[in-house]
Amino acid sequence: MASKRSTAEAAGTTSKDAPLGPTGRPYHGFATPPKLDGHGPARIISLCNQKGGVGKTTTTINLAAGLASYGRRVLAVDFDPQGALSAGLGIQTHDGPTIYDLLLDPKRDPHEVIVSSAVEGLDVIPANIDLSAAEVHLVNEVARETILARVLRKVAGEYDVILVDCQPSLGLLTVNALTASHGVLIPLECEFFALRGVALLIETIDKVRDRLNPSITLDGVLATMYDPRTLHSREVLERVVDAFGDDVLETVIGRTVKFPDASVAGVPITKFAPEHSAAQAYLRLARELVSRGAVA
Repeated sequence: MASKRSTAEAAGTTSKDAPLGPTGRPYHGFATPPKLDGHGPARIISLCNQKGGVGKTTTTINLAAGLASYGRRVLAVDFDPQGALSAGLGIQTHDGPTIYDLLLDPKRDPHEVIVSSAVEGLDVIPANIDLSAAEVHLVNEVARETILARVLRKVAGEYDVILVDCQPSLGLLTVNALTASHGVLIPLECEFFALRGVALLIETIDKVRDRLNPSITLDGVLATMYDPRTLHSREVLERVVDAFGDDVLETVIGRTVKFPDASVAGVPITKFAPEHSAAQAYLRLARELVSRGAVA
């Protein structure tokens, strides 16, 4: 069986004369990922940033849809009490069970909670406001930081990637997500105040690596809401590249009104406006993560 994580055929080539991308590096081409000869076990990736409004949920939805379009089986976990990921995929969360029920009863079968989305190959574990009470209920539990890992372990063999959309906080829920994950993707708005808080997030990831999950890696920093027309956006992106080097993904997500339009429609932008530059950017992000080996 060929290795699922072979990346040689997934990465494109770059001429030394290739134009520079927004990150100041040559703009690589990422070829269409090869088909898989099977599914699972999943690589779990948390999308984290303690600052709100930086594009975590938008990235989770559209990266998941992009990976699914390339034949990957994807599970998106809504781990934010606001339930924005669930709403963004058109999933009702008022009556049915959610991730909160799985956290309170780890013996419960996750298949009772998993919902299929309108995107083929993309399933969801939804959330709603009930999740806001989870930290209070879990604080006295034994090994409380590993509860999500125990939940996801039951279904990891059925998926190629599991994306966890974290809440804008560095509390117990986010620590649970980091403890369960193989990698972290940091969406970072191209805005000065968003940049300031990343050091604290990196410190939290380092603590989780030291104490709970020694295998967790930084899969990349994704620049979002980039507007090349403004000096501020360009300067922030330059500082991010100076700070994180090759950990900054080459794909950059621009600012566009199409994202809220797609959210209202309850579908990913790759389905709402597939020819739009933002949809193409998320497809490119999916290809880049495959080429980096972050995703099978």
